[in-house]
Formats: sequence, C-alpha cells, structure tokens
Amino acid sequence: MMKNVLPLSSIISLRFFGLFLVLPLISLYATTLDNSTPFLIGVVVGGYALTQMFFQVPFGVMSDKFGRKPTIIFGIVLFGIGSLICAVSSDIYMLILGRLLQGAGAIGAVVTAMISDLVKEEVRSKAMAVMGGTIAISFALAMFFGPFLGGLYGMQILFWITFAIAIISIIILVTIVPNPPKITHAYEEKTNYNLILKDSNLVKMNITNFLQKGLMTFAFVLIPVVMTKTFGFEVSDLYKVYLPALILGVIAMGPSAVIAEKKGKYKEMIILGIVLFGLSFAIMGFSDSSVVFIIGITIFFVGFNIHEPIMQSLTTKFAKVNQKGAVLGVFNSFGYLGTFFGGLAGGYVIMLDDLAMVGIIVIAISLLWAVLISFMPNPSRLQNLYIGLEKVLTQNLNLLNDISGISEWYINDSEKCVVIKYNNTIISESEIVQKISIM
Repeated sequence: MMKNVLPLSSIISLRFFGLFLVLPLISLYATTLDNSTPFLIGVVVGGYALTQMFFQVPFGVMSDKFGRKPTIIFGIVLFGIGSLICAVSSDIYMLILGRLLQGAGAIGAVVTAMISDLVKEEVRSKAMAVMGGTIAISFALAMFFGPFLGGLYGMQILFWITFAIAIISIIILVTIVPNPPKITHAYEEKTNYNLILKDSNLVKMNITNFLQKGLMTFAFVLIPVVMTKTFGFEVSDLYKVYLPALILGVIAMGPSAVIAEKKGKYKEMIILGIVLFGLSFAIMGFSDSSVVFIIGITIFFVGFNIHEPIMQSLTTKFAKVNQKGAVLGVFNSFGYLGTFFGGLAGGYVIMLDDLAMVGIIVIAISLLWAVLISFMPNPSRLQNLYIGLEKVLTQNLNLLNDISGISEWYINDSEKCVVIKYNNTIISESEIVQKISIM
C-alpha cells in the first residue's frame, strides 16, 4: 500500500504546502498592496478556492474518462503558472489573478480517486490517513517556514517556492507513481449526477466539507490579524502560535482514523470535530488574553485534524466505484466553495472587529451542523470478495446485479480479478462463489 500511497501523497502534500506556505501572512501582505480593500483581501485569501470549486467536477470527470495521470499533470501546470504570476505581482488585482490560476489546477479529487484505485477498500481509510497525515505535516511545516521565510525575504520568495514545487511534483508523478489499474464496471458509463446530488448521505458530507473548509479559511484570515494587531505579536513569531496547535492536531489524527475505521464510528468522530469547532470559536470570541486565544486556536486545529483522515474515505464509501472521481469532485467543490466564502467572511469580520459575535454565530452553526450529521448513518460494514477471473464464468457475473446483499461488483482488468462488495449478514462468501464460479 505505502509504495502506491506515499508518492501520490507527496504530490498533493507539496501542492498544499505551497498553498499553506502563504496562508499565515497573505491577509497581512494583501493590506500593503495598491487598491487593497477588506473585500479584495478576502478574495486573495479564499479566491483560489473559487476556481477550485468550478474545476473540481470537470477534473474528476475528466480523470474518470481520460486517465488520472494526464489530468494531474495538467492541473499541476496551471498551479505553477498561477504561482509564477503571484511571485511577480505588483498590485492586488494581479495577485488575485495568480491565486485564481493556482486554484484552477484542481487535482485534489483526482489524487484521492487515484489512491482509491490503487489500494483495496479494507485499507483505504489507512491510505487516506497517510495522505491526511502528510498534508497535516505539510501544514505544520508551512506554518513554520511561511512566517519565517516571509519575514526574512518577503512574500515573493514563498510564491517562487510554490513554482518550484509544481516542477518537482510533475517529476515525481512521471517517474515514481504507478499507473492505476484498468477497471471494467457493471454500470452504464454515463455519470448520473442526479443520483449523486440527491443522495442524502453525500449531501451531508458535502455540507460538512463546505463548513469545515469555510471555518478553516475564516480562521486564517482572522488569526494573524488578531495576533498581530490586538495582542502585539510580530509576524515572524506567528509560527510559535501555529506549530504547537498543529502538532496536537496531527496527534489527534491517528485515534480518529482508528476509531472511525476499526470501530465503525465515522459519524461520532465527525460530530466530535464539530463540537470542538464550536468550542474553539467560543473561546477565541470571548478571549481577553493571547494565552486564552491560543488555546482556542489549538482546539480548532485538533477538531480540524480529527476530520481530515476520515472525511474523504467516508465519502468514497457512499459512492459507486465508477463515479468516485465525480463524487469526490462534487465533494471537493463544496469544500472550496466554503473556503471562498470563509475568506470573504473573514474580510468582513476584520471590518466589524466583533469577536464575541463571531463566537456566537459559529456556536449556532456548529449546533445545527451536529444535528444534521446525527441523522447520517455510519456506512454499512461491507466485505470485499476478490476472485480470479480464471475461476469464474463471466457470463454469470450479471446475475450479481439481482442478488440481495451485493452492493456492487467490478472487474479489475489489471489484476485479473472480480471484486464483489457484499453484506455478509445477508449473503455469505460461499453462496456468491457458488453462483459465479466454474464448477
């Protein structure tokens, strides 16, 4: 598993490192540029998410039809061009253009779908946790190096670093990452978006991603401004605020993944993260000292990282195998839409300067959010059966479509096997084998 997951995780982590690197300082940097306004500052922080939102679904569908690797390369190229424009920008409008192009390279869903292609479902949560862990590590490193390097050499150096990251990522993809297996589905090839958008469990996960990512961006607009202007921190010292919080957040990821996957407690872990979000903003909103405010920041990152290793894995469990790219595209689109609105909301709050009201609003949102998720079931604990093609009568495979207890099946042409997902409380492995195997 690791030889397939780590190279892909490194690509997505490097990309996020480039985006995270500027996050602690970009709202402060944007205030120094010509034509800067609170609204445009919000667009600078969250604008990349707007193009991410628009391109997640097209990239996901394109990867389902034309292949994961070519789609990822195209996305990385767009990201690199956007980084280059940001590095040479001279006013806020040029910076916004670069940020929008950075976001246009919307490969998140494609990388996640490719990981799902390369690993068995039984270890998919572990694979997602590895990816989430590498992203969290890149997050922590960015929180240190962003303020440190930006304080010493200016913001432009950070964007040049992201440009170099794009080049390195393409090299890793071409030289190290294996090709995904070729899959033959038991479904029509056309993606049914009506079913995806109407599935109640997927709707709840899309809303969760919207709110989680929105609160993250909102926090990153708010935190550096409050820490520097209210509590007197220097820009170069902000890493001292972020790093301990992120370390505790990374530590929280392991138990979250284990409890969700091994105990089947996905819903409970999502609700726990939501509770911590509400608590963190309550503490930050009503804090009167930097120590209390930092405690709120720490609780926020713990809640955020409890969600990270399980959200995409949980979403894929509600998706059919031939629609994972499209489902994750929709899922990530909601997340990036939340990121965009979180940035705008942060710019608005800077003008209001009313942290107590912010705390009250986030508490109310968190309560409604937790109630919504309480109605979502934990996914059925389905089993996967792998049978070599040489052991089955292929003409009998279509019989599986009408057998109660079988969720889906597909042929992995690369590994020459049939993969059958079934509920072992309804039908046994031996019954399935008897219906399709060569006697």
